[in-house]
Amino acid sequence: DLHIQDIIGTLITGASLVMPHLGGTINFDYLIDVVKSKNVTYFTTVPTILQHLFSFLQKSNQLTAVKSLRSLCSGGEICSVNLVHLIVSSVSHSCRVWNLYGPAEATVVSTFHRIHVTTDVRNVSIGRPLSNYRCIIINQYLQSSTTAQEGELFIGGVGVFAGYLRRDDLTAKALVEIDGQLFYRTGDHVTMDNHGLLYYQGRKDHQIKLHGQRIELGEIERCLLSITSISACVVVKWNNDYLVAYVQSSSHMNEEQLRQHCQSHLPPHMIPSFFIILDKLPLNQNGKVDRKQLPSPDFSTSTLLSSNKSNTPLNQFEERIHTIWCQVLHSNQNQISTTTSFFSAGGHSLRFIELYYRYQSLFSFDAHSLSIGLFLQQPTIRQHAQLLQTLPSNDTQATRCQILHINQGKTSLN
Repeated sequence: DLHIQDIIGTLITGASLVMPHLGGTINFDYLIDVVKSKNVTYFTTVPTILQHLFSFLQKSNQLTAVKSLRSLCSGGEICSVNLVHLIVSSVSHSCRVWNLYGPAEATVVSTFHRIHVTTDVRNVSIGRPLSNYRCIIINQYLQSSTTAQEGELFIGGVGVFAGYLRRDDLTAKALVEIDGQLFYRTGDHVTMDNHGLLYYQGRKDHQIKLHGQRIELGEIERCLLSITSISACVVVKWNNDYLVAYVQSSSHMNEEQLRQHCQSHLPPHMIPSFFIILDKLPLNQNGKVDRKQLPSPDFSTSTLLSSNKSNTPLNQFEERIHTIWCQVLHSNQNQISTTTSFFSAGGHSLRFIELYYRYQSLFSFDAHSLSIGLFLQQPTIRQHAQLLQTLPSNDTQATRCQILHINQGKTSLN
């Protein structure tokens, strides 16, 4: 859906569209080079990427590389005040920073807000509707909400979609007519302040956004409940970083079996980082799962963290990589198996980027010597140690050749 803004928006304004190669947005060295060499003036991505990108820019002292930016847009996730301060302290004073909001059903962007450090001190607003859009807040009593009262956001206007293809049942639930105009009910809860600015408060249902991906938690729960030995299940987002699945089972199941089942039925971004198996899920007085009583995920309870000596570091170099993993994954116990995938140990794509740049900083190599793709293809401590040990003693002087997929090669932008 982003082609509406990125491609068509570029054509309408008569600008030039710069398209990074596949995977280029997670290769910060490459991305920074593109922004600098092409004098990119408009840049938009999700807050999680912005957080890692600008942290990398500050740590590597490369802030001048983004001095060409005149507009920087954040969207797809909640934009934090800390992120605002990080960005504003990194870009030029002439660069405008925007927070965008909108579902695909309303043509991606429905509201916008220019961020000001002096006024956005507690929460970052999602702003006001675009021209030819209307936003209505309906409370739990199906009445228009008053100022500061939380309610569900309904979006009307030229950008509202016509319906879901061949799913009249879903369309009937999503589209409602108010005062003769068609509105899309977003499922998002918002409030409005005295100045007419909207503030995102969360989801009405269990649909969430994680690292820019829209995830229906119920779909993951249904996948796990298809296992006959599981009698109850609940999936939650933990610390805005991880999906955690709590399952109730009386049989002798382990985390790896649950993970493999999910990998066979779900896309990668929907696979929980942690699986916690309980004899019984905690319930509240109404007989519903008491989410506040669910135990916190802990690496020490994971079967992926093995005490088997064959899965412990074999030498000092593996121990060094092992320590780096523990730091990146914020693990207090050095029990991560050297044969466990980074993603099975609780990692995700953005943590992997952090790991890769930690390697680059410590072992002084560039993306041409060892690309991030190679580490993704071999995602264990032992495999990473083997990759890093192939580096020549003076990597900057050496020329390394390797066979790459066409999408992994360096792209000429000329």
